Amino acid sequence: MSVSKSPHKGSPDPEAHEDQTEPQEAPEIPGDPEELQRQLLEKTQEAEENYARLVRLAADMENLKKRQEKERADLLLYANENLIKELLPVVDNLERALEHGRQSEAPEAMLEGIDLVYQGFLKALAKFGVTPLESVGQQFDPAFHNAVMQEETAEVPDCTITKELQKGYLMNQRLLRPAMVVVARNSQNENTSCKTD
Repeated sequence: MSVSKSPHKGSPDPEAHEDQTEPQEAPEIPGDPEELQRQLLEKTQEAEENYARLVRLAADMENLKKRQEKERADLLLYANENLIKELLPVVDNLERALEHGRQSEAPEAMLEGIDLVYQGFLKALAKFGVTPLESVGQQFDPAFHNAVMQEETAEVPDCTITKELQKGYLMNQRLLRPAMVVVARNSQNENTSCKTD
């Protein structure tokens, strides 16, 4: 007669061990509805603040991008400004040479040559957006004119520019050099003065 032996006599049965373990308890959820409502409100406010911060940062980045694009465009537009400022006295000298030559009745061929060079300079400057500032007959504007003298005259209103001693220039509608001018002062209105600063 054979006797059946239980497997692994003296060692615990794994299936029996699994049955004996206690089930794990779920984490406690606070049961107070007011506490849950308060926590939800806190998290909602925090989320709204984070979203508002994100929107502000996105707007700041967009503004920075636009500012950098404008600076880049301005840099390209005004890249030659210093060089052109150095060339303006050459244009002034050509104008003086033409004026002096006409007054002293210089040979016509020489005047034509100087005028060709002068016109060539003006065309070259115009390609870079440089244009002369018209001043004579205009009202004095300290943003565009530098008054070096006043001239008493009753022929024009006060603060009218009567003479231009040095031409002013604009570069792409921005002042490159102010015009040096003489401004009218009507002796009948001695209390009137132009704002020259």
